[in-house]
Amino acid sequence: MKINEEGLAIIKYYEGCSLAVYRCPSGIPTIGYGSTFDLDGNRITMDYQNITIDEAEEFLVYGLRTSENAVARLASAPLNANQFSSLVSFCYNVGGGNFQASTLRMKLNRLDYFGAAGEFWKWRRGGGKILRGLVNRRREEYLLFRMRL
Repeated sequence: MKINEEGLAIIKYYEGCSLAVYRCPSGIPTIGYGSTFDLDGNRITMDYQNITIDEAEEFLVYGLRTSENAVARLASAPLNANQFSSLVSFCYNVGGGNFQASTLRMKLNRLDYFGAAGEFWKWRRGGGKILRGLVNRRREEYLLFRMRL
């Protein structure tokens, strides 16, 4: 399964696009649409060179594939396209390891879809602070997760 347009829109809107490296609120060097790794799988560093918009799109596709694979591997519950896409957006932002260890995933894999949806709000902190952007993003992911096809 692949992320749908709604899930991709969440990522693009909330990540924004920077062609120069910056530190996200958690202090992690980031470039493009929230990419923390380059196309060779190396971590982005603060001395990484500027990229073009085409390269930002390539980085995004790389990150999407990584997140899609993580959701497909870690979520054993049946998912519709909106649920899958919501989880890919979530994974893209917090990382596959955090998704793997999350109560969200545990509830989901127990087929507790309602309980899993209620876990999105817990992931609204960056750098130890509740961030308005993450509050809004989690609401969008929650709504997409709960949306019927």
